[in-house]
Amino acid sequence: MNADLFPTYRGRMEYFCLGCGKRYPADELYYTCPDCGGVFLLDNLDFAELKKTSGEEWRRVFDARAASKRTALRGVFRFYELMAPVLEEEDVVYLGEGNTPLVESSPALNAATGLRTAYKNDGQNPSASFKDRGMACGFSYLRALIRKHGWDSILTVCASTGDTSAAAALYASYVGGAITSVVILPQGKVTAAQLAQPLGSGAVVLEVPGVFDDCMKVVEHLADNYRVALLNSKNAWRILGQESYAFEVAQWFDWNLRGKCVFVPIGNAGNITAIMAGFLKLLDLGIIDALPRIFGVQSHHADPVYRYYAVDDPKERRYAPVTVTPSVAQAAMIGNPVSFPRVRHFAEKFEAVAGPGSFQVVQVTEQQIMDSMIQANRNGHIACTQGGESFAGAKRALELGLVSPDELCVLDSTAHQLKFVDFQTMYFENTFPPEFGVTPDTSLANRPVLVASPEDKARLSPDEFTRTTADAIVARLGLEKK
Repeated sequence: MNADLFPTYRGRMEYFCLGCGKRYPADELYYTCPDCGGVFLLDNLDFAELKKTSGEEWRRVFDARAASKRTALRGVFRFYELMAPVLEEEDVVYLGEGNTPLVESSPALNAATGLRTAYKNDGQNPSASFKDRGMACGFSYLRALIRKHGWDSILTVCASTGDTSAAAALYASYVGGAITSVVILPQGKVTAAQLAQPLGSGAVVLEVPGVFDDCMKVVEHLADNYRVALLNSKNAWRILGQESYAFEVAQWFDWNLRGKCVFVPIGNAGNITAIMAGFLKLLDLGIIDALPRIFGVQSHHADPVYRYYAVDDPKERRYAPVTVTPSVAQAAMIGNPVSFPRVRHFAEKFEAVAGPGSFQVVQVTEQQIMDSMIQANRNGHIACTQGGESFAGAKRALELGLVSPDELCVLDSTAHQLKFVDFQTMYFENTFPPEFGVTPDTSLANRPVLVASPEDKARLSPDEFTRTTADAIVARLGLEKK
């Protein structure tokens, strides 16, 4: 198998409904089961063919592809056979997604927390979030459909709190042609930086009063009644692309996941679904010999999945949506995750293989999320608020005795820190609205210090102003002359 050639293997994909078990062909746009309304997974009917290649050989191929300069194999599709092996090379969209670094925390941070942690910085994707992984796969599939059916016009639609809209608009603007991008956002619930991205990519941006769940209902209605391409995590092709996160984590550790725990914000539950699915595929093919432990993390302001798993007896568990309250982890502020049935499906598979405790959900407070984000960034990371949620989850898991200091906690920072500077500013200036319940830790808070007055700048000569300002800095910092 030449690792620098586009694969010749092709699978046969079908949609599989988690609700009623019915199957549908994968050459059409489906989001929920027409029969029962259940969510879909995509099933490769020829997956068993991949088992004819040994785990050792797959490791060699994927490692070799990591250095490939072939465009279609440079991103998430270097794991082509494991994701969407029905696409042709001409269909593959690559904008630089995937291959995000995994950065181990400094000794000082580990000593402060009693944990061994490492961030996978998915904010270093093209639109600055993990959503690019799924969009690369979703738009590649859409490109194939447009080519196959000869469509001259298709509307892509998504509901978003920011990251999905940025990714969808970016990939739509690149593919262009028949595609027009529309994003629907909750009015006033998206940061200025996140709003700027879809506008900059040329999407039609529509605002709806309410929260993400209100926007999602509108998008679902459109997808159920009109020919549009829905790009939220109901789109099973997006979930496939996000499995690449699991493949990259495994590859980073030379395919050895023993003693590793992965912490993931739950949000709409698509990412944690994809990550579990990806690790299970690697295990099934013998590419890895052990699963990591998976921890979902939710804020107490949006915690339906935590509440479900907080009941010890599986027979007594009942899932119920919750009404969310404001959260700094905006991308995770979702009270009724559409992918919850997928979470339950893969959690059961995880525990069947790796035993009790291999999948768990922890709850954290808004205060813990913000403190953790600031603490991580004070120690050399670029964590967003969702990255703070992951870190807070790891600290909470240690507090509860669910992880040990000997295990390595891989933390998912889903987006770039700069998308969430508004929350950092509120933290430093102690201006959080009361409904967030966040008070800054004064040892972490930071504000710019004015070291010279505008009056000095106006009345002094340039040289005098330079000396006066420098003298003020010397006095403040206690500098000694050379």
